[in-house]
Amino acid sequence: MVEWWSSLDLTLRILYCIALPSTLILAIQTLLSLLGGLDGGGGSNYSDTSGLDLDAPELDLDIDAPDAGDLDADAYTDGSGSGDGALLRVFTLQGIVAFLTVFSWSTIGAIVSGAPAFGSILTGIALGAAAMLAIAKLVQMTAKLAESGTIDLKNGIGERGQVYIVIPANGGGMGKVMLKVQSSLIECSAITHEPAPLETGAPVRVIDVIGDTLVVERSE
Repeated sequence: MVEWWSSLDLTLRILYCIALPSTLILAIQTLLSLLGGLDGGGGSNYSDTSGLDLDAPELDLDIDAPDAGDLDADAYTDGSGSGDGALLRVFTLQGIVAFLTVFSWSTIGAIVSGAPAFGSILTGIALGAAAMLAIAKLVQMTAKLAESGTIDLKNGIGERGQVYIVIPANGGGMGKVMLKVQSSLIECSAITHEPAPLETGAPVRVIDVIGDTLVVERSE
């Protein structure tokens, strides 16, 4: 192993340092997706956040939950435009890992087969970008399923899932969660009223739905 590593030039060493951990992370992500059917909660537990407007914390918390669906979810964003949302769907953790995995291994394969390093790197970047865009397309298709009514996010209230992209504390912005709704594993935008951010991988429970945004709390 030492002799093999010593025989590699700097470019291949860097590529292997990218390829091995990214492949491991991708394998773990895939395994979690296959086994990620976390059991739902023992029933819906509607919290006092139902219908809460972050811009007016003095609102009466007894507002009927159905009215919450009429609230504009943009009130919970950080003010970024719709173009930023499109970029967010491309540059997800899973998309970046897929890019690094495909880029590194395809570049290694090209170099080992005798192709010039520069051309191999360009080819790897193109293939990696294609993989990242494919992941983004899958996420977009999942979102369209939810928007079309095939998946009703309100059926996710009470269900448990995991944080995919960090969710800021106190409704300070949106993150992403992965959970099962109607037997389908989906990725959804989410906010939280927890005093501390919900880190990636944290177990959460859905307590409300505002538009196409979930309201979650940490699940023990």
